[in-house]
Amino acid sequence: MIDKQAMESRIESLPLPKKIRSAMLAELLEMELTEEEFEDVIELTLKRYNESRIPPYEAAGVVTAQSIGEPGTQMTMRTFHYAGVAEINVTLGLPRIIELLDARKNPSTPSMTIYLKEEYANDRERSSDVAWNIESTYLHHVGDITTNISDMEITVNLDEKALEMRKMRPEEVAVAIEEEIGLPVELLDHRLRTAPEEVSYRGLLQLAKKIRNVKLKGVDEIKRVVIRRENDEYIFYTEGSALSKVLQIEGVDPTRTRTNNILEMAEVLGIEAARQSIIDEIMGTLREQGLDVDIRHIMLVADIMTCDGEVKQIGRHGISGEKASVLARAAFEITVNNLLESSVRGEVDELDGVTENVIVGQPVKLGTGSVKLIAKSEMGGMNHG
Repeated sequence: MIDKQAMESRIESLPLPKKIRSAMLAELLEMELTEEEFEDVIELTLKRYNESRIPPYEAAGVVTAQSIGEPGTQMTMRTFHYAGVAEINVTLGLPRIIELLDARKNPSTPSMTIYLKEEYANDRERSSDVAWNIESTYLHHVGDITTNISDMEITVNLDEKALEMRKMRPEEVAVAIEEEIGLPVELLDHRLRTAPEEVSYRGLLQLAKKIRNVKLKGVDEIKRVVIRRENDEYIFYTEGSALSKVLQIEGVDPTRTRTNNILEMAEVLGIEAARQSIIDEIMGTLREQGLDVDIRHIMLVADIMTCDGEVKQIGRHGISGEKASVLARAAFEITVNNLLESSVRGEVDELDGVTENVIVGQPVKLGTGSVKLIAKSEMGGMNHG
């Protein structure tokens, strides 16, 4: 059997990324290998690693673009779908891919996947309490609001079951209304009464509208929470997103909870979390459509979008608009403006990229176009091609 110290030393000397070396060491330390078997594993690992590397002068960006673009032609154009959770409506298909690549500040259907801490995740009652602390509850959810024109007052008949389910008391509701409208509220059993300061029909209707939308508990942005039991634990799916607020609620597991809003992930958890979120969201959307795209293409897109420490869109306001090449920027969008502005600034195009070389009719400096050949002539000299 090979010695542990010798194994560590040998693996550390390999020309492999640190992450691969660490994973190899962790796996191999659990196995009892002879020196010959150990060398076979190293040989195979190096072979597979070298096979997975991008060949010199490979047009990786172009391959990525076509590998994502082609499946995009097979994706549904319908914006809304019921995916995974029947009660929560989310954007999928091509509209969702466009939304992600555009790095939209406000997704069309913001949603969260909320995981709970161990002591809450397997307890139906405790998980339900957490859900009610997250879902926004307004007065019209727990009572019938009646406008009494003859007495010029507003009456709220509270639903006992709705209050009990949300772990609320009538006194708490009365206090919440008083704080919101700044008027005294009379509580009689499960009935609340109040009247406007200005005794008028208009004042009464305005007060009724205001009372209807008094928030009693929960997070404003979360309109609905659906509880599902998956893999022996309760998981929440929400309609609406507010990551920073939800992470502060007792019982929520901050290490696994996430949102489909990429910019929110970047703001709350940082750029690395946003990068991973871009990968997960795009891969999830493609898989939902039954499309198989190599994850490395998606990783390249995510890297480009986040490499400057902030999430940038793939478009004229982001990556494409920041290209060094004048011709590449002009070829993408708003051609005349780009050419005029570049002329005023006196920019020079070095013709290093693909687009600009195609425009001027030069061989692209990629693949075979990047190789210069030297051939012996019949006269014995050297010709450069």
